[in-house]
Amino acid sequence: MAMSFFDQFASPSYLGIPLIAIAIALPWVMYPTPSTRWINNRLITIQGWLINRFTNQLMLPLNPGGHKWALLFTSLMIFLITINMLGLLPYTFTPTTQLSLNMGFAVPLWLATVIIGMRNQPTVALGHLLPEGTPIPLIPVLIIIETISLFIRPLALGVRLTANLTAGHLLIQLIATAVFVLLPMMPTVAILTATVLFLLTLLEVAVAMIQAYVFVLLLSLYLQENV
Repeated sequence: MAMSFFDQFASPSYLGIPLIAIAIALPWVMYPTPSTRWINNRLITIQGWLINRFTNQLMLPLNPGGHKWALLFTSLMIFLITINMLGLLPYTFTPTTQLSLNMGFAVPLWLATVIIGMRNQPTVALGHLLPEGTPIPLIPVLIIIETISLFIRPLALGVRLTANLTAGHLLIQLIATAVFVLLPMMPTVAILTATVLFLLTLLEVAVAMIQAYVFVLLLSLYLQENV
C-alpha cells in the first residue's frame, strides 16, 4: 500500500510510448484563441485582462531591458498554472511533479539571466558575489558562499515546485484512502475526514496557482539583478 501511493507520480505510457509529451502539450488546446472581431466574447476578454494584469505586475520592478522577457514569463506562468490545476483532477498525471521537467525549466532560464548579467554588466554581476563593506579576512569565504548560493538557485526553483505539488498529492491520496477505510466502520469520523479532504483540496488549488507564480516571480527577480 505504501508503494502504491507513489504510482501516481510515475510517467504514464501506452504501448511503451511515454505520454508525458501529450500531458505537456494538451493544456494549450484548452485556451480559446483570440478572434479578429472588434468585440470578443466574455471568456477571451477575462483571459486577456488577467494576462495583462499579471504581466504589468511582474514587469513593474524591471527596467525596459527586462520587458523583452514578458511574453516568456507570462507563457510559462499560464503553462504551469494549467498543468498544476489539471493535475488535481482524478485519474490525471501532473508533469510538474517530475523534478527533471522542473529543472529543465529552471536551469536554462536561470543560466540565461546569469549570461545576460555577465555580458551586459560584468562588474555589477560579479559584485553580487561580494557584499560591500566586507572585512578583508572574510572575502574568500564570502565569495565561496555566494558562489554556492548562486548555483543552488535553479535547484531550489525545481525542488520547491516538485516538493510542494508532490506533498499535496500524497496528502490528498492518504486522506482519501482514510475516508474509504473509515466509512464502513465509523461513518461520522469518515464524514469529518471527508470535510478535511475538501478543505485540503481547496488549499491545493491555491498552492497550484501560488507555486506557479512563485516560480516565475523568482525568475524575474534573478533577471532584475542582471539587467
